[in-house]
Amino acid sequence: MKRIEFGQALGILANVGVLIGILLLVYELNQNREMMRAQTRNEMAQGLVFLATQNLNDPDWADLRRRGDSGEELATAELYQYVPYLFSWFRFWENQHYQYRLGLYDEAEFLKQREAYRNALANRAGWRWYWCRNRATYSLEFAADMDQLLLEAGFTCEGEGLGEGSGPGRVVPISTAVE
Repeated sequence: MKRIEFGQALGILANVGVLIGILLLVYELNQNREMMRAQTRNEMAQGLVFLATQNLNDPDWADLRRRGDSGEELATAELYQYVPYLFSWFRFWENQHYQYRLGLYDEAEFLKQREAYRNALANRAGWRWYWCRNRATYSLEFAADMDQLLLEAGFTCEGEGLGEGSGPGRVVPISTAVE
């Protein structure tokens, strides 16, 4: 009888040990998730600093960006500089959007970034121009969100963007699109 009681006690202790092990594993996984979130945020911050400060000391580049952002016509050679610049920003934003959907980017921070996206679309004609011509090359989730932000900014894209035979999309103020 004592052997059965001793065996039962060992079984209970083993089960308690397994339960403690599982709890420690859950705790460790949660710490790992927090570390991944911090690492993701750090990498995004570094990317943003790089994009914001590239060619900071080049007045010609600053003038080209100002003209492109305001929607002025750019020469072909200038477009070869301006379009990759915009491509970098939109891919950076798409990555933020993706990291947020995976739960690796804090919601409060993401919503502030999303507001920055909307402001850029509202105030920079060149950014709207780029988006409407290239939106088909981005993920469906990101494109839907950016289209919504463009709409909130008072614009919409007309046409399909970069589709074969469809021609490039155009930016249209909402008041014009309704008429």
